[in-house]
Amino acid sequence: MTTRLLCLTSVLALTAGSAMAEMNFNRIASFATWHNMAEGEDAARETSPEIIVATQDGNTLVYSDSPLGVIGLVDITDPASPRPLGNIDMQGEPTSVVVAGERAYAAVNTSGSYTDPSGKLVTIDLGSKEIVAECDLGGQPDSIAAAKDGSFIAIAIENERDEDLGDGRVGQMPAGWLSMLDVTDAGAACDSLRRVEMTGLAEIAPEDPEPEYVDINGLGETVVTLQENNHIVVVSKDGEVTASFSAGAVDLTEVDLEDDRAAIRPASEQPGRLREPDTVKWLDDDHFATANEGDMDGGSRGWTVWNKDGSVVWESNSSFEHALISIGHYPDKRSDAKGVEPESLAQGTFGGTPMAFVGSERGGAFGVYDVTDPANPVLTQLLPSGIGPESFAVIESRNLIASANETDLIEDGGVRAHVMVYEYQDAPAAYPQLTAAGLRDADGVLVGWGAISGQVAAEDGTLYAVSDSFYGKQPTIFRIDVSEAPAKIVEAIRVTRDGAPAGNMDMEGITLDGDAFWVANEGNAEKGIPHAIYKVAMDGTILEEVAIPEALAANETRFGFEGIARIGDTLWMAVQREWKDDPENTVKLVAYTPATGEWGAVRYEKAQPETGWTGLSEITAHGDYVYVVERDNQIGENAVTKKIYRIPASDMVPAPLDGDDMPMVSKEEVRDLLSDLTATGGFVLDKVEGLAIAADGTAWVSTDNDGVDDHSGETMFFSIGRIE
Repeated sequence: MTTRLLCLTSVLALTAGSAMAEMNFNRIASFATWHNMAEGEDAARETSPEIIVATQDGNTLVYSDSPLGVIGLVDITDPASPRPLGNIDMQGEPTSVVVAGERAYAAVNTSGSYTDPSGKLVTIDLGSKEIVAECDLGGQPDSIAAAKDGSFIAIAIENERDEDLGDGRVGQMPAGWLSMLDVTDAGAACDSLRRVEMTGLAEIAPEDPEPEYVDINGLGETVVTLQENNHIVVVSKDGEVTASFSAGAVDLTEVDLEDDRAAIRPASEQPGRLREPDTVKWLDDDHFATANEGDMDGGSRGWTVWNKDGSVVWESNSSFEHALISIGHYPDKRSDAKGVEPESLAQGTFGGTPMAFVGSERGGAFGVYDVTDPANPVLTQLLPSGIGPESFAVIESRNLIASANETDLIEDGGVRAHVMVYEYQDAPAAYPQLTAAGLRDADGVLVGWGAISGQVAAEDGTLYAVSDSFYGKQPTIFRIDVSEAPAKIVEAIRVTRDGAPAGNMDMEGITLDGDAFWVANEGNAEKGIPHAIYKVAMDGTILEEVAIPEALAANETRFGFEGIARIGDTLWMAVQREWKDDPENTVKLVAYTPATGEWGAVRYEKAQPETGWTGLSEITAHGDYVYVVERDNQIGENAVTKKIYRIPASDMVPAPLDGDDMPMVSKEEVRDLLSDLTATGGFVLDKVEGLAIAADGTAWVSTDNDGVDDHSGETMFFSIGRIE
């Protein structure tokens, strides 16, 4: 099956699933893992939930946290309201954790150096939260798995390489191996520890195997990935290697290989791309799947289903990445590396359907596949996650799945690391809220999108939205059909100048003027982007460029026009933050009349920020009012101001720019958006940047996902009903 057909199959399955409104997974809660720190601890330290599992009753999540050196516990007795149960100090770096019976078993790295690796298996009594035993593993562990009957544990002893030594290549001694040890009623039996050698098996650095990930099927067979060696090994419950084979390569088609951070264009090929699989999970006793994240020379951007004899049953090629491109989760900054980087995998049966869950580390999302037929997985859903989904806990008995999202942006003032909980419900899929649904341009290339900023409603009920400077080499106006859920991008109008893609663009606002658009451009002197407005034809051709007058330019700052609206013959632009001549906590609403060339402005008083800054991010007109979005730059629990205000149109009487009596408009709060932004179980996204109001008063709100750069990629695009 070709990539295009695979992508089409996925799109059809996703569309059908949403329309039928049968059983779907929906996110119901998020838990920031810093909350597990005890009172008095420094909560500003990095935390990172990596490998996550659940207790047998499904009421507690257990995860490894390497930066803190702890095993964290979360109470999900009420899954929609997770509660912290604290951390257990491991006296080392936990790399993985598994639950068997009433105990958790943590693999802990205690290595002094790469050349002197060491580690231990720590047994934790979950009732008392006490460490009851430790076993010396003799090397640095990575992944850990327990047999389904709880009789033994398998541990990948990676003895990872120093990436700063020898260009980060394998081999680097000492070599790794697989450890197996029995579990009794008393816990892990340290004296039963046995070692399964992996040297001499791989074609790549056979002297230095680095076992990465392990999983055990119902027959007690352990499958092991050797990521850097691009190799897979199957071991019997008795410790005998029963299969050993290369993970091979994929001839990738329709991929974006340009790290330009400016355009999504999956039109290249990459033959012979090594899979270099990371996570491996059994789908049944005969088939397993790998997430082909890549490391040294590979990463095939997808995932593969295998027979345990080493033959490939199914290959996703570019279809998983294409699905993420269509919902705005493609990290263009990673195009020249490993794209969306599938890393995490899980398997479970819900409603009688065997499913695989495939997570994109860089795309901040995961796919749900029906694997009833392992030779023909069908993508049925795409779900938003936090930044860097690392693993999943599957709780079939409670119709739940949880994701551990390892990236903590505390140092950058961004979102904290999260655990997210999803429920299999008899309800429509809440995500995605906006999709390009496999749309292709005139050249047949899949249309990607992201960083949605300003928007406007047309008379026919469709919406237009612009992408901002993140895609500066491919400025685009998107036409959006909001008559269905999810809303669909049905046309990508490329903005051009003299027949070529327009440069120096940071489109932050859009409005309509008969058979043309007006676009507000936010300037950035360092990048040569002017503060300006552009008249653009419906086919994307720039018809007119209007620079701001000297009276404005003399006081400009980086943070300029963040929206544009038309009232009669006059265009109004919202300036995001104070310019040099603005009193504190005030910004200008700037007026320009194209017919006369006249400029003017009024002032708007914004909220005093509690942290960071507040500003305007959108302006639109409807009826007797002008509506603006006022927001702070805070995210998650720190967010305070995400609001829509309205201004009487009668207040919008511009004064000269060089005058001293610029009037202050009045404002009235229309809607606090904080509850809307958490309605789908996630944390509060910081950039509410789009507001469009249709002729009947129906209002649409959207968020900017920053081009999936230090961002989960999640875009919210929703209606708040009639704004009156």
